[in-house]
Amino acid sequence: MAGCMKKAKVSIGKDVVLLHQLERGVFTPSNSPFPLKLETYLRMANISYENDFKDPMGPKGKTPWMTLNGQDFSDSQLCLELLATKFSKDFSSHLTDEERAIGRAFQIMAEEHLYWVVVLWRWVYTKGKTLPNIQMNLPALLRYVMPIAVRIMKGQASAQGLGRHSEQEVIEMGMKDLRAISAYLGTKPYFMGDTPTEMDCAMFGILAQFVWGMQGSPFEPYMKDELINLKNFCERMKDKFWPDWDQCLLPPRV
Repeated sequence: MAGCMKKAKVSIGKDVVLLHQLERGVFTPSNSPFPLKLETYLRMANISYENDFKDPMGPKGKTPWMTLNGQDFSDSQLCLELLATKFSKDFSSHLTDEERAIGRAFQIMAEEHLYWVVVLWRWVYTKGKTLPNIQMNLPALLRYVMPIAVRIMKGQASAQGLGRHSEQEVIEMGMKDLRAISAYLGTKPYFMGDTPTEMDCAMFGILAQFVWGMQGSPFEPYMKDELINLKNFCERMKDKFWPDWDQCLLPPRV
């Protein structure tokens, strides 16, 4: 869903990122892969930041976006690349050109194809009925206009292309993506080897949705069996960069 009024620029301190994103989820700190990706990178890079949950939709009508030193920036990937340059936090500098190309290809598959499988499952195939289970404070208005929201999301998925296929075809496409990602990860701790890179933040953002945020979906049992290495990867990222994971859920777990 998009809203797109430009927000006022806010500065909270020199070189401190104000991360604008959706409210916390019940099982993951964000039910959108892109805020989870960017916040994980901020933690990986040890960049100081604060969260703003009041204005999640940025100037381009998407979430997340960020304010840094009085300037607003949109798109999780563009924000990540800007931060990597500004703070000299390039975790992929040791990779070969071929490895970078492979990483980019897998990331785009996850964020531009597999992501829409999540959208279709949550909004279209279940008609939004699973959303209250993973997002505690859904706007009351959304509950009343859910059929309209479903039609909007269905239209966006159709425009993207994946929404033109049958539910079974989309589920099979999602499984093929997940199996390809699992095969590439193999027994490596992280996607590019022994140390995490920016790609791992992106893959964690999307795979975390399948591990923790797709209850009742046909993908859920596979994440615990055939695709267990993807679940283990998510647990590894969670343990390494989110020691406060339970406290970042809504409601917090103690």
